[in-house]
Amino acid sequence: MAATITIVRNPTFHNLRFHSPNKHFTPLVFNFAKMEGSQMGEQVVSGEDLRAKKKIFVAGATGSTGKRIVEQLLAKGFSVKAGVRDLDKARTTLSSSNPSLQFVKADVTEGSDKLAQAIGDDSEAVVCATGFRPGWDLLAPWKVDNFGTVNLVEACRKRNVNRFILISSILVNGAAMGQLLNPAYIFLNVFGLTLVAKLQAENYIRKSGINYTIIRPGGLRNDPPTGNVVMEPEDTLYEGSISRDQVAEVAVEALAYPEASYKVVEIVSRPDAPKRSYHDLFGSIRQR
Repeated sequence: MAATITIVRNPTFHNLRFHSPNKHFTPLVFNFAKMEGSQMGEQVVSGEDLRAKKKIFVAGATGSTGKRIVEQLLAKGFSVKAGVRDLDKARTTLSSSNPSLQFVKADVTEGSDKLAQAIGDDSEAVVCATGFRPGWDLLAPWKVDNFGTVNLVEACRKRNVNRFILISSILVNGAAMGQLLNPAYIFLNVFGLTLVAKLQAENYIRKSGINYTIIRPGGLRNDPPTGNVVMEPEDTLYEGSISRDQVAEVAVEALAYPEASYKVVEIVSRPDAPKRSYHDLFGSIRQR
């Protein structure tokens, strides 16, 4: 049976840059072709043809980060199940002619039962790249970034999906880091305590028992990568930015490496940072 990949859209703010004063694991083994200019290495497939794997479900697949995750998965030969709220928009945003791409209607705010139907029995992992749209509804961050993420985790449980990748944000635990006066922390919490909602969702994932990787990027940029990925443990970074292309790359690589399991990683890019393999990057982060 062909593998299915589901992608969720990552909540992000365009061009925002931040500046301020042994768990048991059966890995998903994927073969990633090395890309020019990429930090990706080659992961060897153990007796599995890429064409024979199950799908990856991506939530928020038409978002600025989510669509990049879908595109990178497809480029590596994955079958992807794109969870979207608007099917017509999805077909114009993403290449609907790719036979490895399936669109399914999925709204994380509508509960776990409907999400479980969208995920189906053919999804091996879920990538959550959802995010609320800033507006006058102060509950929107909680509906999407908190309750929506919880709904997605519960849907995974109902479908026995045991791999979950979440795109979150640096500074979600800014209060504990002493960053209450950080302009980025203040700005991101203006919209209904967005970072607080994200942090509580992260805590739910960590207690769920599911094999997770939580990725906390810095300020998200739409331009191509200009530096190498810097990866740090949770509650370390309080400034910096990163290309959405690199965030998508980290999410896709997290599916391949056992070293990414049960970890929270924070990422930015820096022109002066050394280029490191994802094996080294994920391996340098300890589980807590």
